[in-house]
Amino acid sequence: MSLNLFLIFLLASVAAASTGVIFKPGAWYDGLNKPGFTPTKWAFPVAWSVIYLLSAFAAARVALLPGAGPALALWAAQIALNTLWTPVFFGARMMALGMVIIATLLVTVSSLTVAVWQLDWRLGLLLLPYLAWLVVATGLNWRVWRDNPGASA
Repeated sequence: MSLNLFLIFLLASVAAASTGVIFKPGAWYDGLNKPGFTPTKWAFPVAWSVIYLLSAFAAARVALLPGAGPALALWAAQIALNTLWTPVFFGARMMALGMVIIATLLVTVSSLTVAVWQLDWRLGLLLLPYLAWLVVATGLNWRVWRDNPGASA
């Protein structure tokens, strides 16, 4: 694996993560009704840090494999969607649009996982925590949107 490639993918992940610093959940989100399966606050930065590291590592390894183009295109799409969700949901408080984005992100990461798995199943395994977290996050987005009518912008 090339360290430079890893750092490029990690930098893209840091850019995505920076939206969480700019658009914090804040009092608006704290005041919303949330389901019982909502993770504790400390779990979010821990989970995303692990996900971004594993995803960047997998992408850097996959980039060196023949036939990696579709997987890398899906990686680029998922990081763009990931970057977009936070300002839409927390910044603009558009929960319905956030739901569309996160559902699209879930489909994209599912497709990415399959594409990577086909190239190297061990690297595909590294994306399973991302997929699992997105299932929870998508359910959370849905329930927060459903359980808080009128709370969107």
